[in-house]
Amino acid sequence: MSNRGGKRENAGRPLGQGKYGESTVTMRIPQSHTATIKSFLEALQRKSVKSAKESAIAEIEIDEFFTPAIIEQPTLLPLFATKVAAGFPSPADDYVEKPLDVSEFLIDHAASTFFVTIKGDSMIDVGLLPGDKVVVDRSQTPGTGDIVLAVVDREFTIKILDYGANKMPRLMPANSTGAYRPIYIRPDMQFEIFGVVTGSFRRFK
Repeated sequence: MSNRGGKRENAGRPLGQGKYGESTVTMRIPQSHTATIKSFLEALQRKSVKSAKESAIAEIEIDEFFTPAIIEQPTLLPLFATKVAAGFPSPADDYVEKPLDVSEFLIDHAASTFFVTIKGDSMIDVGLLPGDKVVVDRSQTPGTGDIVLAVVDREFTIKILDYGANKMPRLMPANSTGAYRPIYIRPDMQFEIFGVVTGSFRRFK
C-alpha cells in the first residue's frame, strides 16, 4: 500500500487568505453577464477597505446588486391608452392600446444592465427614494445631466453628472434641503462612472 496521493491534512491555502479573504463557491452564470459580474466583484473588493474620509463621500449607498433574469416568454400586460388622474379604466372598455412587456420597457441592453437597491435620501428630488430598485446600463455613454452610478475613492454613489468651470466632473445631489453637498472630483481621487441610471421602480405593497 502506498501512502501517496489524496489530500494532505492542512494542505492548500489557509482560509481567509484568498483574493476575497473568505471561502469561495462555484456557481453558473450566463456568459453574457460574465464581464458585468466580474466588474461588480472588483469594485466591491476595492470598496471593502474604507477610511473615515471615504465613508463621508457617498451620501447614497448601494444596498444590493441584481442582474436581470430575462425570461424567454415575456410577461405581457395591458397598457391602457387613456390617462387617468386617480382611477383605472374598466377592462370592458376598448382602451387597451397594446400589450406591454415590463422587461422590454425597463431594459435596453440586457447584457450590460443590472439593478441596485438604494438607501439614503440625497436624490429624492428626482424621485429616487430609499428601497427603490434602480436600473443601471453600463453600455450607455454618460453625459451632462445624466444620473449615474459612480465609484469615488472606492465608494458607490448615485448622483447627477455635471462639469464645473474647470471642466472637471462633479456629482450633484438632488435634495433641496441643502443637507448634501456636491462631490467635486479632483485629479488625486479614484473616480469611475460605473453606469448610467436609465430608470427605477418600487413596490407600494
